[in-house]
Amino acid sequence: MKKSVILASLAMLATSALALTPWQKGAFETGQYRNLFVEMGYQPAEVEAKLKEVFNDVFYGPNKVYFEVDESMAYISDLKNHDVRTEGMSYGMMIAVQFNEKDIFDRLWRWSKRYMQHSSGKRQGYFAWSCKTDGSHNAEGAASDGELYFITALLFASNRWGNDTGINYKAEAQHILNCIQPLATKDEFRPGAPGDGPVPPPRSTVSYLIDPTTQLITFTPDGFGQRFTDPSYHIPAFYEVWARWADDGREDYWMECARKSREFLHKATDSITGLNPDMCQFDGSLMPAFRAPGALQDAPPRRNGSNNFRYDSWRVPMNIALDYEWSCADGEWQRQYGERIQNFFYSQGVNTFVDQYRVDGSLPEDDEILQAGGFRKLRHSIGLVATTAAASLLCSHDKSREFVDALWNARHVPFDDGYFDAYYDGLLRLFAFMHLSGHYRIIEP
Repeated sequence: MKKSVILASLAMLATSALALTPWQKGAFETGQYRNLFVEMGYQPAEVEAKLKEVFNDVFYGPNKVYFEVDESMAYISDLKNHDVRTEGMSYGMMIAVQFNEKDIFDRLWRWSKRYMQHSSGKRQGYFAWSCKTDGSHNAEGAASDGELYFITALLFASNRWGNDTGINYKAEAQHILNCIQPLATKDEFRPGAPGDGPVPPPRSTVSYLIDPTTQLITFTPDGFGQRFTDPSYHIPAFYEVWARWADDGREDYWMECARKSREFLHKATDSITGLNPDMCQFDGSLMPAFRAPGALQDAPPRRNGSNNFRYDSWRVPMNIALDYEWSCADGEWQRQYGERIQNFFYSQGVNTFVDQYRVDGSLPEDDEILQAGGFRKLRHSIGLVATTAAASLLCSHDKSREFVDALWNARHVPFDDGYFDAYYDGLLRLFAFMHLSGHYRIIEP
């Protein structure tokens, strides 16, 4: 009896040590993925069952956000905003290819291509970021993260299923890449003075997904939004996927985009809290303050709520974890970042932290709080519970266990006041379970 107790204790210690040791190489090199749930003591069978349960909640459960249309199409809806967004459609495609759900993937792509993608004009190849569920457009412009995910998901679909089953996935990805025109070609740039190199044309004449000067992704690829970025759009490892499998002749360019995106994240995350703004300048600095409409000229400028950590910002910990899992090209900084941001949320209470902060860790004032679903309120949102748990893949401190356990035990149910987000919270929750169970993978040919 005593011997069995000792052996069990040693096994638990071995599991503890393994769970708290981030890997030093990425899956591009090793082809391996961690199942952090199992490393922390959960049984493999219960992890697989939980992952399936969370997947079914999004696609088939009573609070599903996936809806099939006739025999060939489907959409994912942000139910609280009554629309279909490129964010959700491209997320759904990425999830479908990861789970080898070809029918779901093809249905979402057909709807996206038919109703969202512009077939001509200055926006050719881009996608209208918000549509009604009947396919009519709420907005014509694109949100750059949608294109980022569409391209990567299509390349993975090409690698997994080939291009001769009814949809040429690689050709569709290449079409988007060719339309976003990120490179200096004779048609896109006018010559500068001798020795100066190519000069970008006026921003009003070209819509860039990738800013040609900084090589960083834009917030929106046209208009005012191409003058700044969104830290949550930065997933450097996606560019490495493009460099390997897009076959568009831009391999070196995409690898340089990945490098610069990693450098940007150093600047965009607070050195103490780890928090990042919702939007920021390309150099990582905050957005300028502004005067409220009708304010007196001598009134102090109003704080810009876009400088706060809020809904978009939640994705950054999980995105950095993904880049670490796949590439590990910036591993030392990423490991430090993971513990820094978990330390901040731990200081706020693993089960009580709220979902919006200023980047210095202070709480926003009422007029800075971004509303959702008709409510303007700080909450302990499961979407942020999910992404802070995913950051445990970066960490070696014991606190990471509490974040993983908090996600496992969290119930995705309405709040007491009736607010419920099946869409954004649900998708981030699913992505986090994919990460932590080793099911968010690079799909090679």
